[in-house]
Amino acid sequence: MATHKLLLLPGDGIGPEVMAEVKKLIAWMNSHGNDKFESKFETEEALVGGCAYDAHGVAVTDETMAKANAADAIIFGAVGGPKWDKVPYDVRPEAGLLRLRKDLALFANIRPAICYPALADSSSLKREFVDGLDIIILRELTGGVYFGEPKTITDLGNGQKRAVDTQVYDTYEIERIARVGFELARKRRNKVTSMEKRNVMKTGVLWNEVVTQLHAREFKDVALDHVLADAGAMQLVRNPKQFDVIVTDNLFGDVLSDVAAMLTGSLGMLPSASLGEVDPKTKKRKALFEPVHGSAPDIAGKGMANPIAMIASFGMALRYSFNMSKEADMIDKAIASALAKGLRTADIKSEGSKVVSTSEMGAAIIAEMERLVA
Repeated sequence: MATHKLLLLPGDGIGPEVMAEVKKLIAWMNSHGNDKFESKFETEEALVGGCAYDAHGVAVTDETMAKANAADAIIFGAVGGPKWDKVPYDVRPEAGLLRLRKDLALFANIRPAICYPALADSSSLKREFVDGLDIIILRELTGGVYFGEPKTITDLGNGQKRAVDTQVYDTYEIERIARVGFELARKRRNKVTSMEKRNVMKTGVLWNEVVTQLHAREFKDVALDHVLADAGAMQLVRNPKQFDVIVTDNLFGDVLSDVAAMLTGSLGMLPSASLGEVDPKTKKRKALFEPVHGSAPDIAGKGMANPIAMIASFGMALRYSFNMSKEADMIDKAIASALAKGLRTADIKSEGSKVVSTSEMGAAIIAEMERLVA
């Protein structure tokens, strides 16, 4: 029986509360391992973010980074909050997550936008446009304008300043993210939409060229469309179900994934995965899985947080790190079933629904898992 090593990084705010529900799910799966599941999990926990700063003066320690490197997958909660607004920039809570992404070379950010039928009326779009929505925004995470140099603010005198950010991409960076997109599409509806701004940006010209060439060489069986990113944003709110996998750069991916997130009704519902390259020797890849929502310090400790995105992020770990698609599908079905029974945390409550606590929602999802494996 395979045993997988997980590093749990609950973080700040509601992070520990939603992570607690994942820990319960892991314990439940381990207890059923011999007869229901083919794998077991060993977990280790460490500090990241503001709590790490409070304890060690940094957002993530070298010791925790060593544990992250040794883990088969990292399950990450959330970091930050007003308590740490005035700490030095290089040790702010978010620096912990950025270091994890950078040092582990997690270049591929997978952001699903899934609208469960029970929540279709919570979206800002009409039900028919989002009911059953299931798309992926694949964002390049370690290049582009957020990391390009030079990145400066220069004093020009006379009260004038000039700010410079540099958008830069090399062929290999575009090719590897596009390859992930095509491989994802092959397991879904076999369609990739590449979004850039080739009409005004040289990086967009190269992006389009590299994606087109990779498609012709290796992925002719996958349908490929090219859409300008601004037009793509418009189409996301006009007819989002036309898409399957959208692959785009760091800046546009940041914007488009948040647009797609709100189509589903709540940021509290959405998981994500950040993947590194496949190691040619071990055939494994570094990976970090986290909910899209933040640390929500205003509701921390109140038992109000929605654990679904955190639980779904663990489901993505099963799918993308451990090839446990059957179990990942089971988690998705359990979430949908709990919602279909009218259970809601406060952020997704609606008329006629029953508002439950963080732990009650987690328990309901495990109860549905129990029913599915019976």
